[in-house]
Amino acid sequence: MTESLVFLPGMMCDARLFAPQLADLSRDTAVTVAPITGGERMEEIASNLLDGLPQRFALAGLSMGGIVAMEILRRAPDRVTRIALMDTNALAETPQSAAMYEPFIIKARSGQLDEAMRDFMKPDFLAPGPGRMAVLNALFDMARDMGPEVFVRQVRALQRRQDQQPTLRKCKCPALVLCGEEDGLTPVKRHRFMADLIPYAELEIIPGAGHLPVLEQPEAVTAALRRWMARPAVQRA
Repeated sequence: MTESLVFLPGMMCDARLFAPQLADLSRDTAVTVAPITGGERMEEIASNLLDGLPQRFALAGLSMGGIVAMEILRRAPDRVTRIALMDTNALAETPQSAAMYEPFIIKARSGQLDEAMRDFMKPDFLAPGPGRMAVLNALFDMARDMGPEVFVRQVRALQRRQDQQPTLRKCKCPALVLCGEEDGLTPVKRHRFMADLIPYAELEIIPGAGHLPVLEQPEAVTAALRRWMARPAVQRA
């Protein structure tokens, strides 16, 4: 592999989210994890990131990181050599669904970040099995380290995000749309929809995984990412 690869983690996550992929892919690829904590709007987060990223790079985002990745693609399509969108959502919030985030913000601001995270990320969003609680606990550990101010900023950005369907239709680079088969937050049908929008997309459904397949089934995700990175670049129009 010769392209630099930039990972964007999900909400309240850091590089630990991609630890298995970093350990494998960094053997032959320049891999970095960029934080998505710098703003209360997706546009602001993406703009801040672009200032520090390489001139051209492969981009892989999970959940909120995937939403930021789509905004980066919208803003700088010529800089993104390929894109992987994992367990994410291209649609904007409705006024009604955006309002449902407010109780999470209230809890986080009142010193109940753990409770807010447990309300936000429910066990049934992941695949059932003996490893489910270990993955959730890893997520909650990352959230505690990031703190309530980051939580509030990221929730605000999610509430205000725009519809990225036009961005996906215009995508001219090799794209991977990946989802855990048992994702209870952003289900498979949503990823089929995104893959259908993108001219050069391949869809990968990971068995035995839910919303965090990078930790639930790390070997399968890493293999899918390697196949995506090995695909030839698309000739841009």
